[in-house]
Amino acid sequence: MTPAMPNTPIHGVICPIVTPLTPEGDINPAIIQPLVDWLIERGIAGIYPLGTTGEGPLFTTAERKTIAAATFKAVNGRVPVIIHTGAISTRETLELTCHARDIGADAASVITPWYFLHSEAALEAHYRAILEAAADFPIWLYNLPNFANNNLSAALVTRLAGDYENCVGLKDSSGDLQTMFAVNHLRGGRFNTAIGPDNLILAGLAMGLDCSVSGNSNHFPEIVVGIHAAFHAGDLARAQNLQKQLKAASDVIGSAGWLTAVKGIMAMRGLPVGGVRPPLQSASNETIRACVEQLRELDVDLSPL
Repeated sequence: MTPAMPNTPIHGVICPIVTPLTPEGDINPAIIQPLVDWLIERGIAGIYPLGTTGEGPLFTTAERKTIAAATFKAVNGRVPVIIHTGAISTRETLELTCHARDIGADAASVITPWYFLHSEAALEAHYRAILEAAADFPIWLYNLPNFANNNLSAALVTRLAGDYENCVGLKDSSGDLQTMFAVNHLRGGRFNTAIGPDNLILAGLAMGLDCSVSGNSNHFPEIVVGIHAAFHAGDLARAQNLQKQLKAASDVIGSAGWLTAVKGIMAMRGLPVGGVRPPLQSASNETIRACVEQLRELDVDLSPL
């Protein structure tokens, strides 16, 4: 089933959800439903499985398909589902993208291929192959050069969006606001633009970007959704205060190992999402407890389900 092309951009917070794992390190689809329910109840506007926060590149192709299908089923049409399908090769990216299309997802998001350093011509050929194979299935471009080793230029984004109607958006986690500003006017503002770095959410909103794909919205959805709500309500002081709180809380999480701390805090809040997939390493219980105490000192809402 191929969904209709979206006519208007997604606004608000898109959550790149964590991937629940069993104690043995296998995927745990049964936890996806309560996780998705919890996020949507707290104002999340879109669900984005298998991104960086979802440990996507650490799973096999078969596992990624299982996670994608379980997530789409759990959401059940309540908010858009954008499945990250980027992979190191064009062939695998095509396979995962076609799977996302065939299960009925609203869109796929495709990061630049990683590890090898590619020329812009190679990146362009990669994306053109995917956009053409996807036909009328919406595709978001995804830029994360610090991890992927390859950067999407504003010129390439502009060419692809101009040539393919199904090239509908850009998630940019480079931190380069100039790139985002250069492309958020495409198609008269209908080209979806999503800021990646959480410390730039308010700056992105002030620039007129549509949404944020926020890893912190897994465990602090109240803060991230609150930034958007305050900004759009015209309460800039509250939006600034929430952005400062998010930055401080994110620094605490980062010092405790980021993803392992994210999952530890979610378990404490009542969502047993398990550990991380090796070679990522799990933090000790003592580290998680210390992290929680620091977050409480910052007045972060850690109330359970």
